[in-house]
Amino acid sequence: MGRGRAKAKQTKVARELKYFSPDTDLNALERELRHANPHEPESVTESDQDDGDEYDDYADWAARH
Repeated sequence: MGRGRAKAKQTKVARELKYFSPDTDLNALERELRHANPHEPESVTESDQDDGDEYDDYADWAARH
Protein backbone atom coordinates (compact mmCIF):
# COMPACT_ATOMS: atom_id res chain seq x y z
CA MET A 1 0.00 0.00 0.00
CA GLY A 2 2.31 2.93 -0.51
CA ARG A 3 5.13 4.24 1.54
CA GLY A 4 3.20 5.90 4.37
CA ARG A 5 3.32 3.04 6.84
CA ALA A 6 6.94 2.18 6.08
CA LYS A 7 8.00 5.79 6.54
CA ALA A 8 6.03 6.06 9.77
CA LYS A 9 7.72 2.92 11.08
CA GLN A 10 11.18 4.23 10.14
CA THR A 11 10.42 7.55 11.82
CA LYS A 12 9.28 5.77 14.97
CA VAL A 13 12.39 3.59 15.10
CA ALA A 14 14.68 6.56 14.42
CA ARG A 15 13.02 8.57 17.18
CA GLU A 16 13.38 5.68 19.65
CA LEU A 17 17.06 5.33 18.81
CA LYS A 18 17.66 9.07 19.06
CA TYR A 19 16.14 9.46 22.50
CA PHE A 20 17.14 6.07 23.94
CA SER A 21 19.47 6.54 26.89
CA PRO A 22 20.48 3.26 28.53
CA ASP A 23 21.64 3.23 32.12
CA THR A 24 25.42 3.51 32.06
CA ASP A 25 27.47 1.87 34.78
CA LEU A 26 29.96 4.68 35.31
CA ASN A 27 31.80 2.77 38.04
CA ALA A 28 32.50 -0.12 35.67
CA LEU A 29 33.64 2.32 33.00
CA GLU A 30 36.00 4.01 35.45
CA ARG A 31 37.47 0.64 36.50
CA GLU A 32 37.99 -0.34 32.87
CA LEU A 33 39.69 2.94 32.01
CA ARG A 34 41.83 2.84 35.12
CA HIS A 35 43.20 -0.61 34.28
CA ALA A 36 44.05 0.34 30.71
CA ASN A 37 47.72 1.22 30.29
CA PRO A 38 48.19 3.66 27.39
CA HIS A 39 51.94 2.98 27.22
CA GLU A 40 51.56 -0.75 26.70
CA PRO A 41 50.37 -1.81 23.22
CA GLU A 42 47.67 -4.41 23.04
CA SER A 43 48.79 -7.83 22.00
CA VAL A 44 47.51 -8.88 18.60
CA THR A 45 46.48 -12.48 18.27
CA GLU A 46 46.41 -14.34 15.00
CA SER A 47 42.61 -14.24 14.92
CA ASP A 48 42.68 -10.42 15.28
CA GLN A 49 44.96 -9.91 12.29
CA ASP A 50 43.51 -8.84 8.97
CA ASP A 51 43.22 -11.72 6.52
CA GLY A 52 43.66 -9.33 3.63
CA ASP A 53 41.21 -7.81 1.28
CA GLU A 54 40.38 -7.69 -2.39
CA TYR A 55 43.14 -5.17 -3.13
CA ASP A 56 46.08 -7.25 -1.81
CA ASP A 57 46.75 -8.78 -5.21
CA TYR A 58 46.83 -5.34 -6.80
CA ALA A 59 49.18 -4.02 -4.11
CA ASP A 60 51.57 -6.91 -4.75
CA TRP A 61 51.41 -6.31 -8.49
CA ALA A 62 51.93 -2.57 -8.07
CA ALA A 63 54.94 -3.13 -5.82
CA ARG A 64 56.62 -5.25 -8.50
CA HIS A 65 56.01 -2.73 -11.32
